[in-house]
Amino acid sequence: MKRTVAFYWLIGIAVAALAIALGFYFDDTVRDFMAEHQTPALRSFMRYVSLFGDWPSHVAFGLLFLAIAWMRNSKKWTRIFLAMLVAMSLAGVTGNVIKRTIPRPRPSVHTDMRWGGSRFSSKYHSFPSGHVDASIAFFCTLFLANRRIGLACFLIPILIGLSRMYLGAHYLSDVVCAAVLGIFCALIVAHFLLLPIANRKSAIQN
Repeated sequence: MKRTVAFYWLIGIAVAALAIALGFYFDDTVRDFMAEHQTPALRSFMRYVSLFGDWPSHVAFGLLFLAIAWMRNSKKWTRIFLAMLVAMSLAGVTGNVIKRTIPRPRPSVHTDMRWGGSRFSSKYHSFPSGHVDASIAFFCTLFLANRRIGLACFLIPILIGLSRMYLGAHYLSDVVCAAVLGIFCALIVAHFLLLPIANRKSAIQN
């Protein structure tokens, strides 16, 4: 069992490393593609996606469904929505620490620097994407608890990631690294908040 878990972790790390490498490799290509395909209508749509895809909206929906699950006395879904909020918070805090530790100018900032800059200016908080790490952590936790519903909701963080690149707020690597961070936080939180419940149910059934 331990060997199987270790094997899956190694596969996951290898896939994440490859995705990050490809993200950095195609940074300029994706940035130029987004810049060349700007339209007023699509840009307006992407602004709304970014606005409503930020963490306050996720918190609002998470708390709403958490309250509904609690009032319906659903211990399973109360724990799931709580885990989603915790994972999102963990990813958000970690991402913000990284932003200030490793400043990176946003694609829209006109500078010759690729890394460095003010740690306190949002113009240099490109890496990683805060929108994406929070959303991925939120919905990845849902996926780990309920694959069918979680998979259907993954379109949301994907669209958010596209919007951030389209608006010139992030590079592809910012989005990819944020996704990896979000997934990792979701796995950690699910291990402590969701896995014990699953193991308990399995023990009862056996």
